[in-house]
Amino acid sequence: MRKRALAIQHVGFENLGCFAPVLEQAGYAVSYREVGLHGLDAGEAATADLLIVLGGPIGAYEDGKYPFVGAEAGMLRSRLAARRPTMGVCLGAQLMARALGARVYPGPEKEIGFAPVQLTAEGRASCLAVFAHHPLLHWHGDTFDLPPGATLLASTRICVNQAYALGNYAIAFQFHPEAGAPGFEQWLIGHSCELAGAKKDVAQLRADYARLAPELKPRSEACLRQWLAQLAD
Repeated sequence: MRKRALAIQHVGFENLGCFAPVLEQAGYAVSYREVGLHGLDAGEAATADLLIVLGGPIGAYEDGKYPFVGAEAGMLRSRLAARRPTMGVCLGAQLMARALGARVYPGPEKEIGFAPVQLTAEGRASCLAVFAHHPLLHWHGDTFDLPPGATLLASTRICVNQAYALGNYAIAFQFHPEAGAPGFEQWLIGHSCELAGAKKDVAQLRADYARLAPELKPRSEACLRQWLAQLAD
């Protein structure tokens, strides 16, 4: 029987990207649950062999506006307490931090665009080593405190807590390692209001993606393969 990877999706264009084929090659049957369309099934999330919580343009603290946020954090709290394999990307990383008792809050400025991360010693010894000195896609306005018991893997000037791990069963990325696949134009369309408000140059983002994605994709694939291998160990 194939293992099951469940991806929680908040907006249609922020999907598994270049991670999806790697998961399938590793023997996972991948399925999506779109928040706002499918709802959240706590039982399904608890029993999946791997849970991946993807990004989205809302705050992990906005329960009053989006009631599912609290339910999603509670679902993650239970899963992480059981040490079940879990990955968070951007909003997913923030929701994981909240579930672990850390504070999530607006950052000093929006971090949108391609830039490298600074790896910690633990990060250089982890699956993130493939990203050393290579620009990654950042797209967020919020940040979080490092959760209790988590190991910091990467930082930037704007956001100290860019990636963290919990043992060998959970990992969280504030940046977007999955974004090396085709479809970046959908990000530029879907986040057009945010880009305008942040005074970001859409043409420059498009050009940066075209230049950097061909190298980002194989690095991201290698990162995920290495992390999945440690789950097997």
